Amino acid sequence: MYPPELVKPMREDLTSVGFEELHTVEQVDEAIARKGTTLVVVNSVCGCAAANARPAARISLQNSKRPDNLVTVFAGVDREATEKARDYMVPFPPSSPSMALFRDGELVHMLERHHIEGRPAELIADNLTEAYNEFC
Repeated sequence: MYPPELVKPMREDLTSVGFEELHTVEQVDEAIARKGTTLVVVNSVCGCAAANARPAARISLQNSKRPDNLVTVFAGVDREATEKARDYMVPFPPSSPSMALFRDGELVHMLERHHIEGRPAELIADNLTEAYNEFC
């Protein structure tokens, strides 16, 4: 577990642009079951989350098409919620940070850590916006 004061700004990086935090298994189930499209960001304290994943998620929201629902779980903090979110991302192995786009509860697009780490936020955002344009 990370101290709340450490992760607070990392959480706010996403909640400040409209992401809803999911802290329980029930909240994850409810979010995935929503009609329409849902972007799930598995947040993390790692450097690639700060430099690449969170900025990419924010930049991607400038697209004309965007997910109906924006949610996030925090790896290493909201353990059960993160595990449940990852269950929905099978067959992809657990990784953080990661981003998954669901449409009507079905996984339609996935970005794993290896798609994020070492790539500029703008390139990751382009990948997300292409998925939004196709599925949203």
